Amino acid sequence: MPVRTIIVDDNAGFLAAAKSLLEGPELAMVGEAENSAEALRVVGEREPEVVLIDIDLGEESGFALAEQLHEAADGRCPTLILISAHPEEDFADLVAESPARGFIAKSDLTPNRVVALLPQS
Repeated sequence: MPVRTIIVDDNAGFLAAAKSLLEGPELAMVGEAENSAEALRVVGEREPEVVLIDIDLGEESGFALAEQLHEAADGRCPTLILISAHPEEDFADLVAESPARGFIAKSDLTPNRVVALLPQS
């Protein structure tokens, strides 16, 4: 059964490419959002198991969105994974302090990398 996944990114071109790349037997892309308000709504409606969040959402922060999703989840938070075009070392401390399970560089974004960060059941 594919893992229900939503991606949040303010770049429409990247959203389309990422959805196409990630959709398959491991991940079911069940939604997308371009900003925090839309992400909170879509996550509430679609109840994903994973949310991929771009760190740089234009005027907004992916770190702040991760905190909002974590706080709003009331104990049922999806796995949050931060993504960025920048290398991980640029954000390592902030990622470690966030409620996110991990980080994947956009250039390394694959279904296998996402699945590798999921909690083992």
